[in-house]
Amino acid sequence: MEWQGREESGNVEDRRGLTGQQLGVAGGLGGIVVVILGLVFGLNRDQAQQLVDVIGLNKGDMAPGQKRELNPAEIELGKFSKTIMRDTEVIWGEQFAKMGKKYVEPKLVLFTDRVQSACGNAGASVGPFYCPSDQKVYIDLSFYNELDKKLGAPGEFARAYVLAHEVGHHVQNLLGYSARVDEVRQKHRSNDHPEVLHMSVRLELQADYFAGVWAYHGQKKYNFLQSGDIESAMNAANQIGDDTLQKKATGTVRPESFTHGSSRQRTRWFKAGAESGDVAGAKRIFDMRYEDL
Repeated sequence: MEWQGREESGNVEDRRGLTGQQLGVAGGLGGIVVVILGLVFGLNRDQAQQLVDVIGLNKGDMAPGQKRELNPAEIELGKFSKTIMRDTEVIWGEQFAKMGKKYVEPKLVLFTDRVQSACGNAGASVGPFYCPSDQKVYIDLSFYNELDKKLGAPGEFARAYVLAHEVGHHVQNLLGYSARVDEVRQKHRSNDHPEVLHMSVRLELQADYFAGVWAYHGQKKYNFLQSGDIESAMNAANQIGDDTLQKKATGTVRPESFTHGSSRQRTRWFKAGAESGDVAGAKRIFDMRYEDL
């Protein structure tokens, strides 16, 4: 992927180097990781712990208030992430303008080990996430290494896909799709109800689609794709499908507990967005039968 030399986003909070922030979380980081993975992938506590061990992200707690200098590799990853973030701001700004809307740019928060957001406290093991309450995308950049080494999804464009997916959640928030999911969740007052899980899958697949839409328009504007880039992003989508992750964690697959979609679904919808560039086409993910996704 060609990214060097382009403008970096100014909407970035770089909290790296501040490790072991005092978050007042009972049970430590490991407990948070297991609970969140259980919610995300429908696993019990033992199964969630197995997934933590498979991915290798179960870092120990660190003493509060420690600071350290960033090494050259970390500095480079920060520049990469800020550049990709700026790319998303430009592309989505243009797409919203075409719809007669104003794109409200989210913030990117880079952190080390753990972070406090408006959606709660989280550790690096949770992976990148978007918090609609503060409209910020959070990522510990060590996830890029895990994506490469532990999840089998190397490549700079695979990393760009991860950020574009989280920004896709912000796009959903602005366009009202997230509110539709929240309404269903409030209706059933449960994260485990089948309709709630299905809406969660729709939301995640649509974020993959929006990541593809960004790739389509980004290529037209910046010509940033190199040979194999789209394939690396599709491989990343494949490696983080619910079925693939569940099989690695427990040896079994439970479709009824999916929250993000299968590997086939995730690659399908990213590819659909990347081939069409059609923002309006995202609506069909919420309109079509769940069985047809």
